[in-house]
Amino acid sequence: MDIELDTEKDAINRAKHGFPLAIGLIVLENRVGDVADPREYATEFGTEYRRLAFGMIAGRLFICVYTMRGETYRLISVRKANKREQRTWLR
Repeated sequence: MDIELDTEKDAINRAKHGFPLAIGLIVLENRVGDVADPREYATEFGTEYRRLAFGMIAGRLFICVYTMRGETYRLISVRKANKREQRTWLR
């Protein structure tokens, strides 16, 4: 699995959520669900479509937001799932 990490986004994610983007790889490998984000995002590369992967790490549900660039996963954000998300995915 090819992963792309942006160091600036990694620093932002660490400050905001307390986790490095690199743990997104664990989320992707242990995913229990994966859904498309219905919104479109304009980037320097054109329109970007994002996905949310839900996966377990040490018994806790995490969410990894990512987009695909060819065959490469570009990680955008990683965080613990909130209570609502836990209820949805852990039924």
